[in-house]
Amino acid sequence: MKSEEYFVRQIALWGEETQEALASKKIAIIGCGGLGSSLALALGTSGIGTVHLVDFDTVSLHNIHRQIAFGLADEGHSKASVVAKLLRAKNPFVTSLSFEMGFDDFAQLEGDYDLILDATDNLPVRKKIDHWAKAHATPWVYGSVEGFQGQVCFFDRATFGVFGGGEHTMEGIAAPMVMHVASLQANLALRYLADLPVERDQLSYLYFDDAGALVTQKFGMPFE
Repeated sequence: MKSEEYFVRQIALWGEETQEALASKKIAIIGCGGLGSSLALALGTSGIGTVHLVDFDTVSLHNIHRQIAFGLADEGHSKASVVAKLLRAKNPFVTSLSFEMGFDDFAQLEGDYDLILDATDNLPVRKKIDHWAKAHATPWVYGSVEGFQGQVCFFDRATFGVFGGGEHTMEGIAAPMVMHVASLQANLALRYLADLPVERDQLSYLYFDDAGALVTQKFGMPFE
């Protein structure tokens, strides 16, 4: 199998040189649940050369309806391992490795990445991702989902510290909204890695209003 046949539609979009450049890129996806599953499938089959998948958790039955990488047979198995195996089955040109651990342990490994993707559901961990990314001069893409609303931001120079760290009980999540937010994250990531313009340090807040219309609001993130 030739890579130009596998990626023919993307090559038509931006040419062979850009597609070949993606093969040298290395990303880490922190969390392999709802957002992480969708991010992995979108980016792990795009031509990015190396995808590292980080998650300490195993697949539970209640995960499967919105975490598209998993089937019923995966219940009880490592999320990161299942997703890494799926990517290798879909794309023969990717190196996908699983890290079955939390972010604290992963950060100690001192890996070098072109981009970090946040797919967690935990504000303290996101603050740690931001701190690690700043220390390593690496941008990262934030995403969160609740109900029929979501948030996305490409963090470059802005700080995540403006977000509070208090406890929050999630009321529920609409599965399609998970995929929608992950798709936006993945598009930001792919554009950045393909050296295309990306809006940075602007938080996009998306939600459906009472009339069912999709609304997007933008907010500039503060700098340190």
